[in-house]
Amino acid sequence: MEIKTITFDPTVQTMKRKSLLLLCILITCLFPTTVHAQDAQPVVRAVLFWQAGCPHCEETLTQTIPPLREKYGTQLELLTIEVVNVDDIQTLYDVGAAYGLTKEQTGVPLVVIGDQALAGSDQVRDQLPALIESHLAQGGVDWPTDPSLREFLPTGSAPAQTAPKLMDTAPTQPKNDGFSLAIGILILMVLALIYSLVAFTMGRTYSLPAWTDWLIPLFIMIGIGVAGYLTYIETQPVTPICGPIGNCETVQQSSYARIFGILPMGIFGLLGYFGLLAAWLIRRFLSKWGQPAAVAFFGMAFFAVTFSSYLTYLEPFVIHAVCIWCLSSAVISTLLLLLGLPPALRVFATDQED
Repeated sequence: MEIKTITFDPTVQTMKRKSLLLLCILITCLFPTTVHAQDAQPVVRAVLFWQAGCPHCEETLTQTIPPLREKYGTQLELLTIEVVNVDDIQTLYDVGAAYGLTKEQTGVPLVVIGDQALAGSDQVRDQLPALIESHLAQGGVDWPTDPSLREFLPTGSAPAQTAPKLMDTAPTQPKNDGFSLAIGILILMVLALIYSLVAFTMGRTYSLPAWTDWLIPLFIMIGIGVAGYLTYIETQPVTPICGPIGNCETVQQSSYARIFGILPMGIFGLLGYFGLLAAWLIRRFLSKWGQPAAVAFFGMAFFAVTFSSYLTYLEPFVIHAVCIWCLSSAVISTLLLLLGLPPALRVFATDQED
């Protein structure tokens, strides 16, 4: 019987153990990384500007966005920023300009995704789903890099206590957009203009008690107050008080809020009301100039209502926002036109008698 002697080499055994240990450590480290790499999904991050009382924003927030969130889940991160004050509006314009949009093209809702900006509910509805799919196919896209958005983004450097208010839900009870009210006032103004022209053609109109003439300075003073407030919010960085109807800030920040881009509408209105007041005072207390003053009053009031009709048309049909202060001024101008019609007609009646 042959006896074999096996020599034990501790060095070899130690090396084998060390190799086995290193292999286990390597597998342990790689396994979670492998699982994480398999589970990771591309993410699309976008920013949405919206404003309370904006029907197009309401449409986007309640109809366009929810199906996308349901479809993509955590792969879609949408930061919604409510436009509240003048600074927010300026930020909106700055963001639009960074993506090649003019002020006239920039409005809410505005979605910024990757290197593109979608302005208006139609663009958001028609183009956002395809952009999300495209970015996901390319591995996702991070937050927009425009500097104007830095303080709004979750990774921004702005302190939490001074960061702008961020909202991630649609308004549950949107304000009354005031479109129906604006259209109703527009119809009344047009009817008042037509009636005035017909009255002059026929040479007669309604008769009013003498005391109603004193309503004219009362309405003018109210109009001066309204125009004065419009001047204040158009020339100062303040948020207008709009009440439950309309969106004054959107109207005041539109390109139509200034004549030739220079003169604020509020100042133009103030000049008109002071002109009407001067004409009434001359007619009332300076009999020598009473007749031309009555005609001048009617002419200014007729122009005011005509111009207000144009501005009132723009609000629901072009600007897509209504200013309750502007509508108030339009109503006052119409009342002044109707009150100034009989004195002007009496001037022409007197001329015919002479």
